[in-house]
Parts: sequence; C-alpha cells; structure tokens
Amino acid sequence: MRLKPLLFLLALTIPSLALASDPLSLSAVNSTPNAAGGQEYSVSLQLLAIMTALTMLPALLLGMTAFTRIMIVLSILRQALGTGQTPSNQVLLSLALFLTLFIMYPVGEVAYTQAIGPYIAEEMPFQEAVTQGFAPFREFMLSQTREDDIARFAAIAGHDAYQQPEDVPFTVLMAAFLTSELKTAFQIGFLVFIPFVVIDLVVASVLMSMGMMMLSPMMISLPFKIMLFVLVDGWSLIMGSLAASFFR
Repeated sequence: MRLKPLLFLLALTIPSLALASDPLSLSAVNSTPNAAGGQEYSVSLQLLAIMTALTMLPALLLGMTAFTRIMIVLSILRQALGTGQTPSNQVLLSLALFLTLFIMYPVGEVAYTQAIGPYIAEEMPFQEAVTQGFAPFREFMLSQTREDDIARFAAIAGHDAYQQPEDVPFTVLMAAFLTSELKTAFQIGFLVFIPFVVIDLVVASVLMSMGMMMLSPMMISLPFKIMLFVLVDGWSLIMGSLAASFFR
C-alpha cells in the first residue's frame, strides 16, 4: 500500500499511453519483413516515449511535492551548524525523501484510489485517470501557494484574476508553488539560523575580550552548537516542524 504514491507518480509520466489503442499491451520490439526475406527490428516508439517520460520523475518530485522546502531547510541547518559535509548530502537527501513520502502519502493514496486503481482495473479511461489523479496534488499545491505568487505569474502570463481555485492553470500553479516553497523554506531557514548565530557572536565576543583574536571562533562555537542542538532534540524538532508546516 505504501508504494501507491510512487506508482501514481510513475503512471503520470506515461501520457503516451493515451494514444495507444490498447494501452496495457505494449511491445518492446517490432519486427517487419524486408525485401530480402529477412526481418527488420525496431524499438517501439511507445517504449521510447515511456523511457523518456521516466526522466520527468525528478521534476515531478521537485515541482509537486514537499521535497523542495525540506531539502533547503536541511541544507541551511547544516550550514548553520557549521559541520561542513556532516551530515553528508546522501543522508540529507534520504531524510528529505522519506519525510516527503510521509507528507505526500495521504495525497498519493487519494490519487491512487481515485485514478490509478480504477485505471489499472480498466474501469476508467486514461485521460480521466490523469485528470482525477492530478486533482489531489493540485489541491495540495494550492493549499501551500500564496495568492500573491499566483497573481504575479497570472499577470506575467497575461491572464485576468481567477475567480476560483479551479480556474488556475497548472502551469501557473506550478511556478507559483515553487516560488512559494522557496520563500517559505528561506523563512524557516532564517529562524533556524538565529540561535546558532547568537552562539557564534557570544563566542567571538568572549574570545575578543580575552585577547585570543588568532583563535577561530568557529572552532570553539561548534561544540556548543552541537551540544545545544542535541539537548533540544534538534532533529526531531526540525523534522516535526517541517512536517507540521504542511498540515495547516
């Protein structure tokens, strides 16, 4: 059941199936007889389209989910701690991916129930499945997007003011959603950064008053920042706050 959101994202990247008379039966290789009596083999265009569409998965992950906000905040947190490459990029990416899966699971489950499940059971045509499947993601994106950002991109596109959320085109919503996510991520990152900046300032002031100007304040403040972060259960606090920021 927990694979439903991933299956849905995978299914959304195969719009070429809508052009097939029988979307569930795809041939990987086509063979045709030639003039010499032999066979000529060619890769199905549908297969090529599917493999090309798979490259859209990272874009869907970044543009339609909570991944962008989470990854930016975690990167700012690491910089605020001053620990260099600890945690590593792989660890931060894993944290962001699993937290994104936790946040987006209810959305993906609804999309699977309304669209992919009926489509696999051949109870719904592909175009309707895509429309129904995108609806929960669209609702999620609208709930996280500022109206000012939507209005700004609508003006750039030359559109009038939208009367209802359903009137917002998906292209405008995508751009506005990413812009809002970047702004929100930097706002959260600013709040995360402040306590660590205070520790750096205090340590630097103490070292200056002691005349130890040649000693790097970062070397002294790093243990205190790590100790503070551990004492307040920082990872649980950050991850919980990030997850809660999407459920409002």
